[in-house]
Amino acid sequence: MFATLKQITAPTNKDLRKRIYFTLGALLIFIVGTNLRVPGTQDITKNLGFLELLNAMGGGALKNFSILALGVSPYITASIIVQLLQMDIVPYFSELSKEGPVGRQKLNKITRYVGIGFSFLQGYAFSYAFLGNASSLSYLYVAIILTAGTAFCLWLGDQITQKGIGNGVSLMIMAGIIASLPATFIAAFKDLIVFSGTTGQIALGICKFVGFVLAYFVIIVGVIYVQEAERRIPLQYANRTTGSYGSEQSFLPIKLNTASVMPVIFASSLMSIPSTIASFANKQSLTDFVNKYLNYSEPIGFVIYIVLIFLFGYFYTFLQLKPDDVADNLQKNGGYIPGIRPGKDTSKYISFVLSRITVTGTLLLIFLAIIPIVLQKLTGMAASGAIGGTGILIVVGVALETYKQLEGSLATRNYKKARSRR
Repeated sequence: MFATLKQITAPTNKDLRKRIYFTLGALLIFIVGTNLRVPGTQDITKNLGFLELLNAMGGGALKNFSILALGVSPYITASIIVQLLQMDIVPYFSELSKEGPVGRQKLNKITRYVGIGFSFLQGYAFSYAFLGNASSLSYLYVAIILTAGTAFCLWLGDQITQKGIGNGVSLMIMAGIIASLPATFIAAFKDLIVFSGTTGQIALGICKFVGFVLAYFVIIVGVIYVQEAERRIPLQYANRTTGSYGSEQSFLPIKLNTASVMPVIFASSLMSIPSTIASFANKQSLTDFVNKYLNYSEPIGFVIYIVLIFLFGYFYTFLQLKPDDVADNLQKNGGYIPGIRPGKDTSKYISFVLSRITVTGTLLLIFLAIIPIVLQKLTGMAASGAIGGTGILIVVGVALETYKQLEGSLATRNYKKARSRR
């Protein structure tokens, strides 16, 4: 890491520093936007329930009823739906997914349009739920502002991706969570340590808070391990000799967790949809049902959350790394796995290895995701502790991906400089 920082501060990497400054500036604009309240509204004082996660991902924007209250959440929901439609459910989407960069560009455009549509529906639902007895024009006014806020977030995310470092949407989620983490730790400190009690109660509270902090540390270490671990499948090439490459063995690296923290983000976003519907319906019976059965702090919601993470982990991994495409690329380049025939046999073997390693990686991800939820139940603290744990999981995953992209950019620059000197 220190070597990377030294390279960034080198005079020759001035343009890279500009990209980093641009990213930080854009994220600062996002954080400022989360504190700009929609004109004519007030802070939300009532309990948000499962919407607390959406609030945490937006840096407290929902509680503030900010112009960026929805953030990029509608876009994430839209991306889940569009990606599901690509799995031979709708032929048009399946064909687009096979058209390469052009198809991906069209799918991305469709995802954005669907996301904007969701943001309007979600914005209208929230305005109806939180503004009280207002007029239809007031609901429409707030919904349009919140939709514009989501559109701005998507535009800002694109600017970060193109002119900055890392994935803009993921970085904004990370920035929002980081902004809300101090409040989470302060709330946990107040919940766990009761200074008005006896000496024994205070000591027990301090032990609980230390355990809470240690659980976060375990999550950080665990995410780094899961993200860095990989299975290397040995490769050989028919048109290359081992000696000509300095006796270096070629490998096909398959990560233990190819999907990164996307399954957690997807599962969390999907479980927030019933809360949005309940907010729009504004019926206490439906709200109680959602909080009782579709909240991951409750037993049934907890099981649903685990199942969703597992399914999304499996689905997203095979969406990112398609065995048939990998096998075809190997065959075109004259590569093969020793002992495995090129073509369909290679595809089946890669699919078998990927299935096994994905199950292991996703189970580890689930374990890390449920640590704060279990801890919250054992200690009796507020639900924000569990939400903060999920947030840490997302923050570490996104930070690792961004750091790897930064290292890759530096490695490419060094390679180009070395070639230019020859």
